[in-house]
Amino acid sequence: MEIAIIAHDGKKADMVQFLNKNKAILLSENIKLIATGTTGTKAESAGFKVKKMLSGPQGGDAQIAGRVAEGKTKMVLFFKDPMSSHPHEPDINMLIRICDVHNVPLATNEATAQLLLNALLLE
Repeated sequence: MEIAIIAHDGKKADMVQFLNKNKAILLSENIKLIATGTTGTKAESAGFKVKKMLSGPQGGDAQIAGRVAEGKTKMVLFFKDPMSSHPHEPDINMLIRICDVHNVPLATNEATAQLLLNALLLE
């Protein structure tokens, strides 16, 4: 299963902490991680194998949305920073819309992301 990980700058440390907390699930053979550029670099530094897309502002969100639309990405974990504005907000909204259109689960905070990963354990 391909899972996309994305985190705004103010949430990248939280994402890495979340990944480490869920290492047993995320390092299993049937999980493939993809990420926007900087988030992917941070995840790699924490020991995860990640296929990196462009950074969010350079189109990484759109690349991931394309993979969702193609049926490749089955889950998106996107730790958004609600306390700051982002110049690529239209791309973020487009990714959320594509997840809704294609019925792909999307978590925008740690609590929901944990629920999604816990659901994988039940399968």
